[in-house]
Amino acid sequence: MGRNTRKRRLSVANKAIAASAALALGGGGLIWANFYASAHETNSNSWNNNTKAAAATVATISCPDIGQKLTKVPRGARSGVYKELATLDKQITEAYARLASTRQAQAKDANFVQNAILGPLKQKRTAVIGRIKIDFKRVGAAAPNSLDALAACTGSGANQTTAGGQNNNGQQQNNGGQQQNGGQQQNNGGQQQNGGQQQNNGGQQQNGGQQQGNGGQAGNGPVAADFVDITKVQANVQAKAQAQAGGSTGTFKSACGVNANKKFNTDNVIVAPGVTNGAHHLHDYVGNQSNDAFANNDTFAAAQTSCSNQGDKSSYYWPVVRIQNGTQDFDQNNDGGGKEGNVGQIQQAKQAEIKFVGNAKSKVVAMPKFLRIITGDAKTLTNGLANANAHWSCTGFENKVQLTEQYPICPQGSSVVRSFAFQSCWDGQNIDSANHRTHVAFADAQGNCANGFKAIPQLTMRLVYNVQAPTIENGQIKNAYAVDGFPEQLHKASTDHDDFINVFDENVMNQMVNCINTGKKCK
Repeated sequence: MGRNTRKRRLSVANKAIAASAALALGGGGLIWANFYASAHETNSNSWNNNTKAAAATVATISCPDIGQKLTKVPRGARSGVYKELATLDKQITEAYARLASTRQAQAKDANFVQNAILGPLKQKRTAVIGRIKIDFKRVGAAAPNSLDALAACTGSGANQTTAGGQNNNGQQQNNGGQQQNGGQQQNNGGQQQNGGQQQNNGGQQQNGGQQQGNGGQAGNGPVAADFVDITKVQANVQAKAQAQAGGSTGTFKSACGVNANKKFNTDNVIVAPGVTNGAHHLHDYVGNQSNDAFANNDTFAAAQTSCSNQGDKSSYYWPVVRIQNGTQDFDQNNDGGGKEGNVGQIQQAKQAEIKFVGNAKSKVVAMPKFLRIITGDAKTLTNGLANANAHWSCTGFENKVQLTEQYPICPQGSSVVRSFAFQSCWDGQNIDSANHRTHVAFADAQGNCANGFKAIPQLTMRLVYNVQAPTIENGQIKNAYAVDGFPEQLHKASTDHDDFINVFDENVMNQMVNCINTGKKCK
């Protein structure tokens, strides 16, 4: 939900901007450009030793996150508001594509990006904000006038994020706190463990000291700095939380396959209901076989399921993983696929483990039917890491190392692992919220649910992939793998996320709760 938090503008005296020549990269032809500004510069083509220049690699477009600001939207206005938020996503995607395709114009005109891309984008976003306010007024609600200040966007470097910031709903999730993951606690503390190597998300150095662009087969990532040899990373996984008296120690597994049915789409019915290509990237689906942008609760209830337990019609979906090995897949010419920089060979997980676990301190209550939960953030490059919940590792290392900001390079005989631990506290009332976050929360390190929230079975997922280990040669990554994402997010590892809609039969849900609360292991 939502795109791109507000970024601090680059310090630009007198607003003088000069663009360097742009560099085309990869098969997709996406580009980077360096923007300079100086209080002493009167001619953008004349530089001297007395010039004080502030330089930043403009790798992507950063826009204030309007969706996350809308924590309260009247129910009658939500349909219209969600469609308008999807329009904002589309506008950013289109602006990013224009940034990528106008390298010659940018090199010739220092004001091109502002005048031809960011200026028009602001106008379009202003119009959408106006329509959102109308949606509020139609149902008799006060229009959120604070949104007017969020229309403007900026050019942003690949390493310019608000990493380490607080969660938008005031809850600390996976940075600066301990994150339960299948009963084990992670504590990234907002720090990136990378074996002491210097990370540079903006790109690699080449061409006489100039910084390379966004990398990747389509020119929008990943780059070599997005990968690390896991054998060189310091252990960062904390000890497992000790269950206390009154806690719930059981587990419940649901076997739903690995998407052998090849059910894919680029929709996201939670964030953008009724909007085709609302995700702008491709999802794997297991469980419910009728999930698309137009599905509703009745659709879900009547659907078929890939789960062996036919009482589980829940929908589990996540962005696909691709190997950028120079090949293309079936969606190379499609929206959400190759058209938006999601390229390479789609990988099917060899294992997809779905397990619900308990709470270290209390019993759990049943999830309400049709509860929706999103964990992680697909836009961390521009939103920062406050809502990040990506965990990357390798088989044989999962109890030692979990990575959020980098993909692991696994040793021979070891497989890549993505894992997720969903929010496990529920407000006791709502199956969703306006920003799709505030109705659920993470328990703290001891298992406490704050603000009167109730503990529910915690969904944990573990996806295992057999992918050829990438190699780094001369500062370039070869055969990189990456998750699909919004094009301006540059395929960063931290953008990994997972989605869940509870469509368990009531009797099966009650069996799950009983198993977890009585310490049993059930399937």
